[in-house]
Amino acid sequence: MGPDQGVPTAQRLVTLADVDDQAGDRVSVSAFHAVELVDGSRVLLLDDRGWGSSATWAASSVADIRETTRTVVGPYEPPEGRSYEAEEALHWASLQQIAQRQGFAVDAHELSRLPHDVVLTERLRARVGRGPGLHASD
Repeated sequence: MGPDQGVPTAQRLVTLADVDDQAGDRVSVSAFHAVELVDGSRVLLLDDRGWGSSATWAASSVADIRETTRTVVGPYEPPEGRSYEAEEALHWASLQQIAQRQGFAVDAHELSRLPHDVVLTERLRARVGRGPGLHASD
């Protein structure tokens, strides 16, 4: 809880990476980005992110999937004429507004300072380095 307010506070950003249902043998990942509160509950910030690759699951790695997933939830590269700082400020302000619309008051600066973990689902982990039809025991 927040100091003296009885309001939950944020402890980290979490991006859950899962296999896109239409992945086939090529890497395709859906990403769900949330702020996790100290009580363990989460406030969903982005549910429309994901990415695909021409690489096969067999050629994929956990590190590459985590890195790319972290990138697709932002902050992004700025368009021409905008600074990195301005792009980051827009990103965090947008996430702040999304959280507030869901009833969680948080400061954009506070969000930007939180640790960010990318968590891979078991279904995704089962495909990394193996392919869609193989399992860890194969």
